[in-house]
Amino acid sequence: MNPLVLWFHKLGSPPWFDRFAARWAPWALLAGALVMAPGVWGALFDVPPDYQQGDSFRILYIHVPAAWMSMLVFGIMAIQATIALVWRIKLCEVLAMACAPIGAAFTLITLLTGSIWGKPMWGTWWDWDPRMTTELILLFLYLGVIGLYNAIDDRRAAARAAGLLAIVGVVLLPIIRYSVEWWDSLHQGQTIKVFGESSLDPSMAWPLWWMVIGTKFWFAGSLLLRARADNLRRESGKAWVTRTATGTDDAGGRMPGEAAR
Repeated sequence: MNPLVLWFHKLGSPPWFDRFAARWAPWALLAGALVMAPGVWGALFDVPPDYQQGDSFRILYIHVPAAWMSMLVFGIMAIQATIALVWRIKLCEVLAMACAPIGAAFTLITLLTGSIWGKPMWGTWWDWDPRMTTELILLFLYLGVIGLYNAIDDRRAAARAAGLLAIVGVVLLPIIRYSVEWWDSLHQGQTIKVFGESSLDPSMAWPLWWMVIGTKFWFAGSLLLRARADNLRRESGKAWVTRTATGTDDAGGRMPGEAAR
């Protein structure tokens, strides 16, 4: 069997995923903290004040990565939910539902930091600006997925219902992305581009990229931790969970279909 196919096949096994998540989640969180540290230092102490916004612009080093993550996590959640609905892979249900609280946190950070920045720049904490309004709707979608998942006792039925909401809600992402171009908006246009020339000076951009990369690692670690916890709850009562809890699980791992399941 192809090594990559074998790896994904093994990842679909609850006990194998548990060991994978337990091993790599701390490393991903540590990598996220280490990568974000230079970004925080640069944003606070190295980058000079903006010629128009002064020091107020520094909050954008949190706001922008959080905003990008709020949309990326929703997209990942919708992809996992689609795989779960089409191929009935239980672990994809777990991963999709684990995405929701993390994405909601990133979206809330986006809205809060945007409001803090908007008060000195626009003179108001909130305006029903297209970008701000659609980002708020994204938060409601995340909360809807979380609420629906927790409202149904059957975990698999709950994940399928909440996953369907995530799949339908993904149409909001391009609206958020292009809202400042489609409608008149207080929100500034795209100044930072992954591809193409950004209007942000390179001397001020480097901390942002450290923060962008660091949040990806942090998300990966958080996702593995949350998914592992949900996986253990779903599999409670299985022999392998008992062995994991007592520290007697077979470190060598088992393939899907063996007695550990």
